[in-house]
Parts: sequence; structure tokens; C-alpha cells
Amino acid sequence: MSTLEAVIIAIIEGLTEFIPISSTGHMVIASSVMGINGDEFTKLFEVAIQLGAILAVVVLYWKKFIDFGKWQFYVKLILGVMPALILGFLLHDYIDAWLESPLIVGCTLLLGGFVLLVVDKWFQNPTITSDEGMDYFRAIRIGLFQCIALIPGVSRSAATIIGGMQQKLTRHAAAEFSFFLAVPTMAAATGYKLLKNHEVLTSSPDNIRLLLIGNVVAFIVAMLAIKFFIGTLQKFGFKMWGYYRIVVGIIIIATIFLNK
Repeated sequence: MSTLEAVIIAIIEGLTEFIPISSTGHMVIASSVMGINGDEFTKLFEVAIQLGAILAVVVLYWKKFIDFGKWQFYVKLILGVMPALILGFLLHDYIDAWLESPLIVGCTLLLGGFVLLVVDKWFQNPTITSDEGMDYFRAIRIGLFQCIALIPGVSRSAATIIGGMQQKLTRHAAAEFSFFLAVPTMAAATGYKLLKNHEVLTSSPDNIRLLLIGNVVAFIVAMLAIKFFIGTLQKFGFKMWGYYRIVVGIIIIATIFLNK
């Protein structure tokens, strides 16, 4: 992986991690186009640069994360993250195999796009305006929705936001809880990946340098993307992202079959 390739993938991660279009799916496609998708360091890099993206959430919502008096918030995050951590650990090898399939990404982007076109009509009467209005069982149910995002191309943010709306949260509250839930989820996934593949990381000094660059770029871009997404979600809902997913999904699937 070159420095330019690392920066491109990091920009994609920062732009797409918190938008319901699947950061993993877009990174898989980008690495496939650049011809580096089969490299072990690329697989590690695509997970590890999530640290930069989640740091953006912590910085933007720092008051939320250091308010230790409201310990219920941390309990909800722990309960919400447990289903994906358990299932992700059990299916780790399968997930790694799925990550190498642009066809799976194309299909899930396409199907998810149709879901986003109608999701606003499904949940029209929200009653909870912040995570403080949630009980623990709602946090667990949202966490179960997050498990769907273990399939590349589904989008963790889309799954958790839809899960939040299904649990009567407003779009804004569901999006923010999705951001909060991303922190322990991606921190755990990154830590596990680094521990399991530390030989890959330390096999070359360039790998550490590229990972540092990737995290810095992902952090800066994610800061901008989060603010942009909250604004567009409030104004336009999910439809624009649904159309985007459908177009990208069709392009990916058509490209795969035309090149066979």
C-alpha cells in the first residue's frame, strides 16, 4: 500500500463511517479498484483507521463522554455493543471472507438503498428525543440491529439508526446514539484486529507510518462528515442516501458481471 492509497482509503472511511452508505463496502470497492484488496495489511488498515473516526465522535461529543454522573449512558453503550461483539467474535473468519467479495457489497448496497427509500414512512411517530429517554432494553434491541451490519455493505450507521427509530427515537436522537454506539463497537473491533494481526503491523516500519497517517486523515474527514450528515438527515431524511446506494450498487454489480 502506498501513501496515496492509504490517504484515499482513509478519506473514504472518514466520509462514510457515520453516513448510512457503508464505510466497509466503499473501502472494499476502493481497495479492489486499486488492486490491494488481497493484501493482509490492507485488511488490517481498513479496520484500524476506524480509531481516527471514533475519536472524532469523542471530540465532538466530549461533554457526553466525560459526564460520569450520568452512568446510565455508559451502561446503555455496554448493553448496546454486546450483541455485535459476541456475534462478531463468533463469525470473525466468515466476515473476513465476506470482505473480499465486491459482489456481496454491491448486493447489500442495492437492497439497503430500497430500505432507506421507505424507512421514513415506517417510523413517523417518534416519542423519544434523546438517549436519556431510552431504557436499557431499547439499547439492547438497537444493538441487535447493529449485528446486521456485520455483513459488508449493510452499513453500521444505517442499521443502528433504523434500529433506534424502530425503538421510537427521533431521527436526530437515533443518529446520535448510533454515533455513541460506534465508539465501543469500533474500538473493540480495532483492538481485536490489531492484537490478532500485530505481526502484520510490525512487519514493516512503513505499515505503522501509513496507519498513523490514515487515522489522522480519517479523524479530520469524519469530523466534517458527522456535522454534514446530521444537517442533511434533519432536512431530507434518508431518501437521498437510498438513491445513492441503489446507483452505486447497480454500478458495482454491472461492472462485476461485465468483466467476467
